[in-house]
Amino acid sequence: MQNQKEEQQQQKTEYQLEVPDGQSAEIRLDRYITSFVQNATRNKVQKAIKDGYVTVNGTVEKSSYVVQAGDRIEISLPKPPPPKAEPEDLDLEILYEDDDLLIVNKKADMVVHPAFGNWSGTLVNGLLYHAGEQLSEPEEEQLRPGIVHRLDKDTSGLLVVAKNDVAHKKLSDQFASKETERTYWAIVWGYPPESGTIEGNIGRSVRDRKIMTLVKEGGKPAVTHFKTLEWFDHLALLEIRLETGRTHQIRVHMQHQGYYVFGDSRYGGNNVRYGPNTGSRKNMFKNMFAALPRQALHAKTLGFVHPVSGDFMKFESELPDDFEFVLSRLRTNCKVTE
Repeated sequence: MQNQKEEQQQQKTEYQLEVPDGQSAEIRLDRYITSFVQNATRNKVQKAIKDGYVTVNGTVEKSSYVVQAGDRIEISLPKPPPPKAEPEDLDLEILYEDDDLLIVNKKADMVVHPAFGNWSGTLVNGLLYHAGEQLSEPEEEQLRPGIVHRLDKDTSGLLVVAKNDVAHKKLSDQFASKETERTYWAIVWGYPPESGTIEGNIGRSVRDRKIMTLVKEGGKPAVTHFKTLEWFDHLALLEIRLETGRTHQIRVHMQHQGYYVFGDSRYGGNNVRYGPNTGSRKNMFKNMFAALPRQALHAKTLGFVHPVSGDFMKFESELPDDFEFVLSRLRTNCKVTE
């Protein structure tokens, strides 16, 4: 009984208002509450009063009640139920599927799971349509059924999805203990060496909470390894291996080294960073940016131990068309340095 009461308490938003002794002007109860409760509208307040969620000195009053000095107004509003992801028939590229998991090659411009501003059209919406109740449902991830790890909206590539809670737990443990094998391909500005490692704690920028940055104190440790596959005129194609999986890790680490990911508007890669920015070269990159209006970053390979069979599995995906377009133009029009 006690647990039930606590649960009910957690599902309510409560406010307490005391009318000051100096209150003399006549003001209705609904108007008084609306002026003091943030984001409250008069219609919503009137409905709350009508439904009995508002008391004055312990008594339910009408919206027209005129507040008096010393009145104690208590508001107890039930919280709306959490949003629920709905199934949608979306075009998903599923490379492999069995009873425990599936591998999807995520398109760019697709958010992985529903969140504020993106309640539909996400990978989860499509997975719910495809697999329905077969997806894992960890309690703490109500809007992320099946999602073991994520990619940024504009990063394309491979994701493993769990179809039951046992698979989810074992796959999550592999990611946490860095036992998975993941490589990304990225086109970056600059002349990186043949190989290298970038280290540095990553945290949110104090100037813009939407972006991440390297921080001297706090943040989370991050390690990125890279190998240069091809060099071009002031650009390069990299194969990147993550030792950790922080938010925007590749983009932040590359920016810090001056190897801005090509096309990345958030971290400075969507303009000509190096080399002349005039004439035909300027127009060439303008066309490339138009063809690839995102960061040139693709999760190309993914390897892990199957959570049930124990077999090691490795998957590789083809580069998407927009990435291939830019890469082909660089190979054709930009001199490859030795």
